[in-house]
Amino acid sequence: MVLRLVFADDNFLVREGISALLTEAGEIDLIETVVDPAGLLRAVAEHRPDAVLTDIRMPPTFTTEGIDAAKRIRAEHPTTGVVVLSQYVEEDYAFDLLSDGVAGLGYLLKERVSQLDDLVRALYDVARGGSVLDPIVVERLLARKVKDAQSPLLRLTGREREVLQEMAAGRSNAATSKALFMSERAVEKHVSAVFQKLGLADESDVNRRVMAVLAFLDATR
Repeated sequence: MVLRLVFADDNFLVREGISALLTEAGEIDLIETVVDPAGLLRAVAEHRPDAVLTDIRMPPTFTTEGIDAAKRIRAEHPTTGVVVLSQYVEEDYAFDLLSDGVAGLGYLLKERVSQLDDLVRALYDVARGGSVLDPIVVERLLARKVKDAQSPLLRLTGREREVLQEMAAGRSNAATSKALFMSERAVEKHVSAVFQKLGLADESDVNRRVMAVLAFLDATR
């Protein structure tokens, strides 16, 4: 399936560079590029794309326009997934983006764009209603919370924290087993233990892998 995409970034060089990169991916149909939130919302309403790729900082305030647009798109067009790009690791922005629901949303650092396969995979994941967090953002969030004496992470073993980091970054059990040099069966056991210790054992949401991270993010704001 070819994924229909709208891309938003106010920086001309970044916009042209990423657009050129995306056109190299045969699985992506870049139907329109825009420069601001108003143009993004118009393009989504007009084209009803499978996914949106947008910068966080856009006119007029260059703060959270991309996040605000992502939330509105998900509310008004729930079949359109959104991946938000950030220049820097901004944990509070990641929390803001995902705090009202994680389905169909992703948060990646711009440096990840050069890894075209990862970017395309993330776009397909959100288009299917999944969620993606940049591994570096996840690492920072985990490092911050593990220092908190009240953190539920203290209940996890070191190996369970490694598995949590991998699954919160959107990796499957199979991908996690390869990354951590473990069997899939061992990964499944660790995942189950993580859900149990973080109080997510009975959670039916298919995105609970990301919820496992969000479960302890409230104190990071």
